Amino acid sequence: MSSALIEGGWITVIGVTVVFTILGILALVLYFVGWLERRLVERETPAPVPAPAPAPVETTPQEKPTIPPRDLAVITAAILAYTAEKASQLRPVPFRRKVSDAWRLYGLHTTTEEVEDFNYEKRKW
Repeated sequence: MSSALIEGGWITVIGVTVVFTILGILALVLYFVGWLERRLVERETPAPVPAPAPAPVETTPQEKPTIPPRDLAVITAAILAYTAEKASQLRPVPFRRKVSDAWRLYGLHTTTEEVEDFNYEKRKW
């Protein structure tokens, strides 16, 4: 009895060691493949050709159009009113769960057995 337990323990230890060793080897292979792919992609992309520097052109700073605070408040209120109206129109959709056919069939089966047992008990007389 004891030798079988020890043998089972050793088989377990060896099995776990083999599994994790193979997983480690697979992880290293996948890491190497990823590294190799990154190196090949870097080689394939051509080095960017430097474009000649254009002469500096004076640019005037462009101002972004600003929305007056009153208009911004009106737009925000309109969006909130629209979303509130949409939310009030939504209603939860009722759904009924379909009763499982397994329970229905079990009920029919049980009833049939009870009737058969009753008839059997009735014939005994």
